[in-house]
Amino acid sequence: MSRAGSTLTGHANRDAPTPTHAAVVHASGQPLSVEELQLRPVGRGELGVEIRAVGVCHSDLHLVAGDWPVDEILVGGHEASGVVVDVGDGVEDVNVGDHVVLSWFVACRRCQNCLSGRAWLCTNTNAVANRLPDGSTATTTADGDPVWPFLGLGAFSERVVIPSTAAVVVPDELPFEIGALIGCSVTTGIGAVTQTAKVPYGASAVVFGCGGIGQSIILGLQLAGAEPIIAIDLDRDRLEQADRLGATVLLDGAEPDLVDVVRELTSGGADYVFEAIGKPSTIEQCPPMLRAGGVAVLAGMTAIGARASIDPFDLADQGKSILGCNYGSSVPAVDFPRIARLYLTGRLPLDALIGRTRPLVEVNDALADLSAAAGLRTVLIP
Repeated sequence: MSRAGSTLTGHANRDAPTPTHAAVVHASGQPLSVEELQLRPVGRGELGVEIRAVGVCHSDLHLVAGDWPVDEILVGGHEASGVVVDVGDGVEDVNVGDHVVLSWFVACRRCQNCLSGRAWLCTNTNAVANRLPDGSTATTTADGDPVWPFLGLGAFSERVVIPSTAAVVVPDELPFEIGALIGCSVTTGIGAVTQTAKVPYGASAVVFGCGGIGQSIILGLQLAGAEPIIAIDLDRDRLEQADRLGATVLLDGAEPDLVDVVRELTSGGADYVFEAIGKPSTIEQCPPMLRAGGVAVLAGMTAIGARASIDPFDLADQGKSILGCNYGSSVPAVDFPRIARLYLTGRLPLDALIGRTRPLVEVNDALADLSAAAGLRTVLIP
């Protein structure tokens, strides 16, 4: 597969569309199809970005598996990094040649949540509707039919057109594979600890699920100085990875008395329990694992319409809390560079999170591995 537009272009050739190969979702439950699409030129306030690496995230699996219904043709992918190859009019803080990490949640900066410093809860974003901010898409078929960008990015592609606010400039020395993970799983996991829960030094913590987000939660707990850090998973390889990342206790998720074991290990219950799977059966086990006054943080995304049973008397009587975690309560323009610096100075061993790289044409194989909970994070190289 050839790369589309691998030369930095600036303002050149603004009137011609650019061909790009992309992995397309035609319907729920069907494999992705890698096709040649057309990408219109950048408009005002937009950037053209050549994608250099894109992670395969559980949200992409939800999309393809039908957990999140699809009723239109989409380009998948949202966890990405790349190089700016074109800059639209009105963009003054990003230049051609800049290395960027993409943010899949472009906030409006005007709603009450944005103005109160909680941009991750923006009520006016079009990203979650798979649209650019103006409600359009930059991608079409050869016949001119619209193909919509998943979470406003559609990053399973050689090249994208995105709003400039979706691109965060990072140091050139940051590897593209690491930048891709910072764009979603790493920021979500570390932010769940440091920003959503604000875990204090010495607190006890449980991590339910040791995939990409769970591993990042463990790294965040290491930064916060949590002790002990109890990792739970069904997969032995992922538990061994959790051990390498700093988990102090490893538990098999198939243990029949899991709640009792956790309560015994933490002298009556953990201070924090992080659910990083998005599965009702594991969510239901989180509150019983908590001590009085403890906090459960839901960082994994469930299928739409999923329901979990919670004992409300236990929550009220024991003063327990359940917090939802969206994107690690992050502000990408602040948090992406901060995490990049921690990696570059050796504080965050993010290389350990990457299992393998694959070309874009192997996207369905990567999703199959993710569905089987096999191995570490796969990064696609378009």
